[in-house]
Amino acid sequence: MNEVQVLAPVSGRVLPLGNVPDPVFAEKMLGDGLAIDPATGVAVAPLAGKIVVFHSAGHAFAIQESTGLNVLVHLGLDTVQLKGKGFTRLVEVGDEVTAGQEIAHFDLDIIAQAGFSPLVPVIMIDLPAGYRVVPSTSTVVQAGRDSLFSVIWGES
Repeated sequence: MNEVQVLAPVSGRVLPLGNVPDPVFAEKMLGDGLAIDPATGVAVAPLAGKIVVFHSAGHAFAIQESTGLNVLVHLGLDTVQLKGKGFTRLVEVGDEVTAGQEIAHFDLDIIAQAGFSPLVPVIMIDLPAGYRVVPSTSTVVQAGRDSLFSVIWGES
């Protein structure tokens, strides 16, 4: 059996994707994972890998892990509409990052003042058949320290 640990990219309270008020995430259209109600505006790499996507608005990034798994971190809901206001990128596409490395800062006050949700969905995108996401039992997580979920595949 193979396993990859995905750390919490932000500190806060863990929620199932079904509790996210956006059907794209709640109905797992992009993939399986969890969401975090962030306590701070610092996002870190949930695993080591390469930044393969960093949206121009700074609100979403994806990291590809060495086995080819891709994790998407979406900072807030509908925050693309802020067009980068309140988001600071600390890395660029193509950069290699380590688990726990700071990736972006996001201003929770600006997100709230704009009327958007600060929830941070963390999604495993393009998971092959036979791979599954196993949530940790934590209800509150620290960014870069606590496991959010594991991805497991192969024979047990």
